[in-house]
Amino acid sequence: MQVTVFSGAGISAESGVPTFRDVETGLWAHVDPYEISSSHGWQTHPDRVWAWYLWRHHMMRTVDPNDAHRAVAAWEDYAQVHVVTQNVDNLHERAGSSRVHHVHGSLFEFHCDRCRSVYTDEVPDMPEALESVDPPRCRCGGLIRPDVVWFGEPLPDEAWQRSVDAVVNADLVVVVGTSSVVYPAAGLPELAVAHGTPVIEVNPERTPLSDSATLTLRETASSALPGLLQRLPALLG
Repeated sequence: MQVTVFSGAGISAESGVPTFRDVETGLWAHVDPYEISSSHGWQTHPDRVWAWYLWRHHMMRTVDPNDAHRAVAAWEDYAQVHVVTQNVDNLHERAGSSRVHHVHGSLFEFHCDRCRSVYTDEVPDMPEALESVDPPRCRCGGLIRPDVVWFGEPLPDEAWQRSVDAVVNADLVVVVGTSSVVYPAAGLPELAVAHGTPVIEVNPERTPLSDSATLTLRETASSALPGLLQRLPALLG
């Protein structure tokens, strides 16, 4: 049996990871999100963008996977599990999941904005928000940037194709902690529905996917996922 989990910000929020909007506080309260999350913002103020992502990188390093992340990893004892995530944190990997596809990139990987070579040096820790930090430079002279997808950028080809394959080949798709409004990623659960694959949505709030999902559980991820596989016969019976 292949289970594909499609996860969004809600699953990591239970670990204490602020959502994109939540972190716009303090120093960043009056900053346009587009300015710090777009290629235009990077070209205009790379020092500000780098500072914001270093701060976010620090915040994500200080939290731990929660029961939902650990439950998904534990499912590998019973099924072939693929995780397709919109999150740029590494909480699924840290919980033990072995097949994780990041459709929006990862904040724990970096590359040159000019030659695109992978940057493997340690980035500095930044426990306090600073307005400006100069990014490192590549040997080619380009600037090192986080390996995340900014507004207006295409999704990474390899991760996207692996995600599509994971959804198309799944016997069950579990959609957890996502508002199902950010495209093209939000189209993946719809693809599962179109293929007739059972789709279970786990979200305390109603989403655009709710009407077409096979089953919707109005629960948090950490409460629903630990016992979900064992409940499947009764839930889908």
